[in-house]
Amino acid sequence: MSNPTAAMLVIGDEILSGRTRDANMYFLAGELTKVGIDLKEVRVVSDDAPAIVGAVQSLSAAFDSVFTSGGIGPTHDDITADCIAQAFGKAIDVRDDARALLAAHYANSGQELNEARLRMARIPDTAALIDNPVSIAPGFSIENVYVMAGVPSVFQAMVASVLPTLTGGAPLLSQALRVHRGEGDIAGPLAKLAEEFSDLSIGSYPFQKDGAYGANIVVRGTQGARIDAVMSKLSELFS
Repeated sequence: MSNPTAAMLVIGDEILSGRTRDANMYFLAGELTKVGIDLKEVRVVSDDAPAIVGAVQSLSAAFDSVFTSGGIGPTHDDITADCIAQAFGKAIDVRDDARALLAAHYANSGQELNEARLRMARIPDTAALIDNPVSIAPGFSIENVYVMAGVPSVFQAMVASVLPTLTGGAPLLSQALRVHRGEGDIAGPLAKLAEEFSDLSIGSYPFQKDGAYGANIVVRGTQGARIDAVMSKLSELFS
């Protein structure tokens, strides 16, 4: 049986303009791999409502789970929550449960829960809140879509809240062999191995440094014994 599948939607003009480097995809991919969920696609869209709505609908239909990052803060261009509501045909407004979390947090810190901050309590109807132990303002999930903050520390905390609720598959294992040969020399034998071990992923990643060149051959799969068998054959071929 194949592992559950996932996609990620990264939202924000600041990512596409290069002003902000996205770290969340790298983190999410590693965490999903640990629990046996295969991240199959990542999209990046601007702060444009039709683009966000269309991407959410498309990814939600194609994958078991979808994780979004960005666009749920207090400013006018934080439109993700409204777009998610639109994508699923839900109403959205300030919700009492989210408001209570924010009110307690800002009261304890001596800050005002003003209109801008209250935007972070706007949650679509029927959505479940995602815990945010870092800055309190919650994410939320609706159907198979998990809507989370773009700030890496908050995103990571939200992922930690969500992952235990998901059903994963077999964790993905990997081993690597460094080969000092050109890809043209190893391509033929690798293709035959990939055909023989079609249940595994065998990738070749070339390198060149200080005059030396070659490739790192990485074998991935869910069964350690099968990976060991491939690594033995690779050693025989390229030792």
